[in-house]
Amino acid sequence: MARNIELGRRGERIAADYLTRAGHRVVDRNWRCPRGELDLVTLDGDQVVAVEVKTRTSLDYGHPFEAIDRRKLERVHRLGWAWCAAHGMAGARVRVDAIAVIDAEDGAPPLVEHLVGVR
Repeated sequence: MARNIELGRRGERIAADYLTRAGHRVVDRNWRCPRGELDLVTLDGDQVVAVEVKTRTSLDYGHPFEAIDRRKLERVHRLGWAWCAAHGMAGARVRVDAIAVIDAEDGAPPLVEHLVGVR
């Protein structure tokens, strides 16, 4: 279990670095409220982006995006709006992005895939 938590945190760091290089500004990490947790919150221009990050060491158990179902996406959308309300940005445009990180333990650079505006 601790290994999975560390893998997830490492994936979130990789995703944050990737998004920063892509021009996003990371404004929150692992934001929690009673309804759940957002992995990352970024600003992409004037748009708030709630980012769901899934990390695997291989594709043996499927692609990371396969772990993001409709219920999960709906919850991330709601959490994005909740984050905005909690930070004085009610009414802001919220977008949900998904990032898959394959971080093999063989020393190869991680593979990052980014889906923009997931519904």
